[in-house]
Amino acid sequence: MTTPQTWPHLFEAGTAGSPVLLLLHGTGGDEHDLLPLADRLAPGAGYLAPRGPVQEHGMNRWFRRFGEGVFDVDDVVRRAAELAGFVERARSHYGFGDRQLVAVGFSNGANIALAMALLHPQAAPRTIAFSGMYPLEGRTIDADLSGTAVALFNGTSDAMAPIDSAIRVGSILESRGAEVDRNVREGGHGIHPTEVAGAAAWITSHTKKVRDD
Repeated sequence: MTTPQTWPHLFEAGTAGSPVLLLLHGTGGDEHDLLPLADRLAPGAGYLAPRGPVQEHGMNRWFRRFGEGVFDVDDVVRRAAELAGFVERARSHYGFGDRQLVAVGFSNGANIALAMALLHPQAAPRTIAFSGMYPLEGRTIDADLSGTAVALFNGTSDAMAPIDSAIRVGSILESRGAEVDRNVREGGHGIHPTEVAGAAAWITSHTKKVRDD
C-alpha cells in the first residue's frame, strides 16, 4: 500500500478554500521540479508533489516503458491505481477534505495524469497535461468521465509526444463524457509561457465552477 508515510513527496497546504495542485514531474525529475509552476498556475494554492516510483537508468519515472513512446501498459494501469490510492490517502492524511484537486503533469507526468483521468477520474476530476500523449494503447476505456475536465497543451512538432496521440487521447476522453480543452502551439516538447498563462486561466475558471455549484 502506498501511503504519505512511505511515498517520497512534498506537501504545502496553501490558503483555505484554494485548490490543491497534484504536481507530476517528467522523466528524470523529482518532487521539486514543478514547484516553480505552482504559484504561477494558482497563487495561494496548495500542492502535493510526489516522486515517480519507477527507476530507468537512475531516472525517476511514473511507469515502465519498452522504448521511446512504447509504454508497458500493464504497468501504466498498475501505477495509475497506486497514484490514485496515494492521492486519496494524502487527502485524508493532510485533511484537505473536499478542496478541488487539480493534477498538473509534464511529459511522463502528463501521461500518468491522463491515465489516472481515464481510469480513476474520482481521484483528480481536473487534469492539466503539458506535452502528454495517449498512455493506454490497446486498452478499452469504459469509465464514465462526465463531470471531469482535462486541458491538453501540446506542440505540433513534438517528437516525444506526437500530436496525433494527443488528439487521440482528447477524443477518447470526450467519448467517455469528459470536457476537453485542446491547446496546440508551434514547437516541440516542453512548457511554453503562453501555456502556463492558459493553464492558470483554465484553473481559475474550472475551480470557480466547483466553488459556485
